Amino acid sequence: MTTATAPSPTSTAPTPHQVWKRARGLLIALLILVIAGITFAAVRSGTNYGHLDPRSADPKGSRAAAELLKARGISVTVATTLDEATTAAGPDTTLLVTGPNLLTPAQQRRLQEATTAATGRTVLIAPGPAAASRLSPGVRTEPHRPVSPLPPSCAFPAARSAGTADLGGVRYTAPGSTATACYPSHGAPSLLVLQDRGDGDTVLLGSPDFLHNERLDQQGNASLALQLLGSRPHLVWYLPSLADPSATSDAGSPDNNNDTNGGGNGNGEEASGEESDFLDLVPSGWLWGTLQLALAAVLAAIWRGRRLGPLVVERLPVSIRASESAEGRAGLYRKANARDRAAESLRAAARTRIARLTGVTAREAHTPDVLLPAVSARTTTTGDDLSTLLFGPAPADDAALVLLAEHLDTLEREVRTS
Repeated sequence: MTTATAPSPTSTAPTPHQVWKRARGLLIALLILVIAGITFAAVRSGTNYGHLDPRSADPKGSRAAAELLKARGISVTVATTLDEATTAAGPDTTLLVTGPNLLTPAQQRRLQEATTAATGRTVLIAPGPAAASRLSPGVRTEPHRPVSPLPPSCAFPAARSAGTADLGGVRYTAPGSTATACYPSHGAPSLLVLQDRGDGDTVLLGSPDFLHNERLDQQGNASLALQLLGSRPHLVWYLPSLADPSATSDAGSPDNNNDTNGGGNGNGEEASGEESDFLDLVPSGWLWGTLQLALAAVLAAIWRGRRLGPLVVERLPVSIRASESAEGRAGLYRKANARDRAAESLRAAARTRIARLTGVTAREAHTPDVLLPAVSARTTTTGDDLSTLLFGPAPADDAALVLLAEHLDTLEREVRTS
């Protein structure tokens, strides 16, 4: 006698081949992104400069202006610390300060003292209220206005020669002084020239846009940049940085903590970064990189998203007898006390089988007006009882549910044998 061996259970865990087939697309896309990032970083290494940097060829850089100045014989020196900027200042030097708002109050006073003694030209890019009060005492700032092409509307030779230029931004006034005001925007000038140091002067610009590579060839921007920055044989391009050691060393000085000489703009604002937005301090490459990563994440989510389609028959990993499936489903209904769902399931199955026996289509099997007359013609059950049996309310208790199942079986047998 042979003994039947039980079938070995089928494992539902995915095989390594299935795992690789599912994940290979995502892994390949991730590998491409990593390779592209490494390549981009290698190409850009050593050349990623910030805004207004004379070494930057980016749209917001200023390499084009620096090259034009060099072509005219002007020496251009980049300074990244306050010590370098103040040491290089002199009567034959133009000192361009690209970010005066990044300087601490003590740094601003040191710079003002150095430029006053140097009697050269100092060009300040968009200083805020506190920075303007320290670097050019007596100057007041007006609210920011959008940058647009503006006529010079003044007698300043550099502005008259350049003509219309892209200015605006912060505006400045100097009450009680003989300052030259140019490029007015909404009634206040966005370029102010102060003759306050003998042969030297201070130029306040409300916006740096005309120095950007992308705008230098528009309007009279190039002419204005060459004349403002090329009036002396030497140009010191000062790029203030938060990493400047002098900012840390001056931070705890009493003069910095107890500022009584224009330490704010009357509203409790500090000079360091009071007009700078946080995003302005983030290099453009990081912003573009974040945007690209966000776009890649959205595309990956769309690619991996599961769309709901039509139901398909899937072969089960193990065979389950119909009786076991019915018992399991009944157990779930009983545990949830869902007599209404159980009764509807019984009635729906009975209606489908009875409709097939009476010649009613499957679509009309659950329509009382069609099914009930066809069944009544083949049974002795009255119309109201038949309607209650096939389309009635849910049973009130388990006993009524069992009774309903028995009546449905009886009805089906009667129709089958009629």
